[in-house]
Amino acid sequence: MRKSLTILMLTTGLAACSSADHGANASAGGDNDAGSAVVNVVDETTDVIGSGIADAGNAIVGPVKPGPYDDWVGRWVGVEGTYLDITKAEGGGDKYLLKMQYDLDHNGTFDGVATDKGIRFTRPGGTYVLHHTDGNATGMKYLAGKKDCLTVEQGEGYCRD
Repeated sequence: MRKSLTILMLTTGLAACSSADHGANASAGGDNDAGSAVVNVVDETTDVIGSGIADAGNAIVGPVKPGPYDDWVGRWVGVEGTYLDITKAEGGGDKYLLKMQYDLDHNGTFDGVATDKGIRFTRPGGTYVLHHTDGNATGMKYLAGKKDCLTVEQGEGYCRD
């Protein structure tokens, strides 16, 4: 913006100088040179301002709409060293990344997307929907009695409390 204002002030100054010189040059036949100089400066200024606006348009980002499961972001603990880390995916909204140690031998990071039932993701073995439950609903004795849990399927769950 500062650059655009400086160029605009320069253009205005040149145009004013050109107008003053215009009278003197007109009698000497230099009328076309002064007019061309002003046109060239205005064209260059328009190019700079126009490209600045285009660049600014690419840099402006509107507010990111929170996803429906943003309160699930963070670490959830399972049994025997299993865990689930949920983070927002780049771009926000309804996209999530699920980093999991989902049994003793398998782990990975999976892309998730919000649905009306939970976060849907695919990993080796199929497509699943991570949904909010309590510890009893996980079907895992160690998690029984816990209140704030996420379940992938019967026998696989993660809790915060």
